[in-house]
Amino acid sequence: MGGGATATAIAGWGMYLPEYRLTNAQLERTVDTNDAWIVERTGIRERRIAAADETTSSMAIAAGAAAIKDAGLAPGDIDLVIVATVSPDQICPATSAFVSDGLGLTCGSFDLGAACAGFAYAVVVASSMIATGGIGTALVIGSEALSRFTDPGDRSTCVIFGDGAGAAVLRGGAGAGAGLLAWDLGCDGSAAALIEVPAGGSRLPASAATVASGQHYFQMQGNEVFRRAVRAVVESATLTLDKAGLTPADIDLFVPHQANVRIIDAIGNRLGIPPEKTAVNIDRYGNTSAASIPLALAEAAAEGRLEEGDLVLVSGFGAGMTWASLVLRWGAGS
Repeated sequence: MGGGATATAIAGWGMYLPEYRLTNAQLERTVDTNDAWIVERTGIRERRIAAADETTSSMAIAAGAAAIKDAGLAPGDIDLVIVATVSPDQICPATSAFVSDGLGLTCGSFDLGAACAGFAYAVVVASSMIATGGIGTALVIGSEALSRFTDPGDRSTCVIFGDGAGAAVLRGGAGAGAGLLAWDLGCDGSAAALIEVPAGGSRLPASAATVASGQHYFQMQGNEVFRRAVRAVVESATLTLDKAGLTPADIDLFVPHQANVRIIDAIGNRLGIPPEKTAVNIDRYGNTSAASIPLALAEAAAEGRLEEGDLVLVSGFGAGMTWASLVLRWGAGS
């Protein structure tokens, strides 16, 4: 499913990362792995891990506050909050309730669960709501505390996931053509079991047995995820570029979900987008699911890799299996 342009621009960015760095060398002491194996298979050298007093909502609040400040706005200027996450503070209420309270907001707010494609989904939803004229400004946040749902003894997952949050303020009235030019969203639910946390929901409620069997941790079939992710992202990105009337050569910066450097390289090669035009920070943060794309975008902006009018291709994929691609013309709007 896809759509066309909306006059919605990204007015401000923010990010938050826990201080603690879990390095490959530290993991070598707790699981049967080593730095060379992790780097070769994933490209990850370290990942950030939330402190005991940090949560998905606390990181989202920090990133959201930074984005509001970067946009030159006050919290009262925000009309909607969307928190993309698969690691909520608790099942009920939504994490967005805690985030809104922490930011001093009483506007509409909700969580969006599309896994690693969640931030891109949230941008489409917020932009569409702005386009209707119902709201003027939205705060979109991707925040994850994935370490809380990762088995520390499972080397197939504990080396991959990290914690953090990224946020963006979206507003209408984009000037000079800035904003969302095209998008594509999709989900193949038949592959839902490839990445999952089996227990804790209505299908398999929490019990002593589910806890003892580790069913509250992430489980993943890595090889099949790799194969499907590359194909899905290439097809989705190509479709989105076609809708925008663009080619890969027109893109100034490609921002993929930071799942695995081999996946990123394979996608870039198939699309024909060179490494120098690709944002990569997985080596420092690992896979932060819904937070990975906004973190990469915020870093690129802070490093001066984005200029007014640049064309940005964003692609995410994850559990579900969900996928999403966007083409943005960079600019803060009017």
